[in-house]
Amino acid sequence: MRMPKNWETATIADVCEDTQYGYTTSASDMGEIHLLRTTDITSGKIDWDTVPFCKDVPAELNKYLLKNGDVVISRAGSVGYSFLIENPEKAVFASYLIRFIPRINNKYFAYFLKSPFYWNHILEKSIGIALANVNATKLKNIPIPISPLPEQKRIVRKIEELFKELDEGVEILEKMQGQIKQYRQSVLKQAFEGRLTNKNIKNRKLPKHWILVKLGDTVKKVEKINRRKIDDEYVFKYLDIGSIDNSTNKIISYKEYKWKNAPSRAQQILKYRDILFSTVRTYLKNIAQVADTKFNDQIGSTGFTVIRTRQDILLPEYLFQYVLSDKLIQPLNDLQTGSSYPAVRDSDVFNQIIPICSIKEQHQIVREIESRFALADELEKTVEWSLTQAETLRQSILKNAFEGKLVPQNSKDEPAEILLERIKKQKDKKN
Repeated sequence: MRMPKNWETATIADVCEDTQYGYTTSASDMGEIHLLRTTDITSGKIDWDTVPFCKDVPAELNKYLLKNGDVVISRAGSVGYSFLIENPEKAVFASYLIRFIPRINNKYFAYFLKSPFYWNHILEKSIGIALANVNATKLKNIPIPISPLPEQKRIVRKIEELFKELDEGVEILEKMQGQIKQYRQSVLKQAFEGRLTNKNIKNRKLPKHWILVKLGDTVKKVEKINRRKIDDEYVFKYLDIGSIDNSTNKIISYKEYKWKNAPSRAQQILKYRDILFSTVRTYLKNIAQVADTKFNDQIGSTGFTVIRTRQDILLPEYLFQYVLSDKLIQPLNDLQTGSSYPAVRDSDVFNQIIPICSIKEQHQIVREIESRFALADELEKTVEWSLTQAETLRQSILKNAFEGKLVPQNSKDEPAEILLERIKKQKDKKN
């Protein structure tokens, strides 16, 4: 990369104090000194209310205390993620973080760690960084373009200005995503109050010809497999909670097993058009319909309530849409028990009350829902594309910044070469 006049290429080691690994201790819910971990920085902001405390406080506390202007980089887990510490609470950093103290503009340094130049080096095998972990030596050897110090300040101001505009746009797009979700629930609410197919309803909760029934009275029993009667070499497709994309409520993957290797939860024989309802953390809506015949007579996890309707009275696709509605989900959320894996029982699901109408009207309702949802899907795709473009633009801004193309150069600025010489002298004197 050709750099502007007065710029220099250095390494991270050239522009930072000696690196330091974090403190090793367990996290605690109570204490006086926070313990900042990798998981606390990956969202791009620190919520100190959720950062735990140190179980054991380091004997040399000042050695590990975070200070304003520090930069921490994760060396394991979310490898390469970084965060600029600003106005920290009393906290030390955990052992999977490495502290860097820049001697250049700390925001300039922090933005470089989010740029494509940095991430390309993190991913390059040429410097031997594996995605599983990284050490301080390899991080210190990453090259960084250094502009004159006044230009660093101008670059930071321009990045912040452009990022503020981007963030405002992203906030609007994310708000639209929430509104689309609300719209879907509004459509479902109207659908199951009969308002999509009965235009003259006023104060009644349901049309006169609709009835309320218990879900369990409208379903067939799902057969469990007899494990002793299956040949060990029998190969089957297996669906568990991980098979479902809860953003689209579709089956996106499956596993294949020989019966001798089957997980203990592989017990339920599935049929085409069955509804799979995850009983764990119902608010996550891990729900899907068996919409592909290749899963007919395959096996599902006992982590699902498998709902198979009596199709003479209840259309599976009608029920599937109802199961996705807050009308059914909210009561089940309230029934969940267990702290680690809050869940409901099959009986809780089958005890829910549902509104039903004629099969003909059920077909009509499904068509009305799908028609409205198709429009919402298109809008959602547009919003997602726009969010992707916003992130692409963010990376483009950073790329231009560290190529010297974001702000004009000023020939009167002290050259970066002199800045680097001064930093080197300061470091040599300290050592």
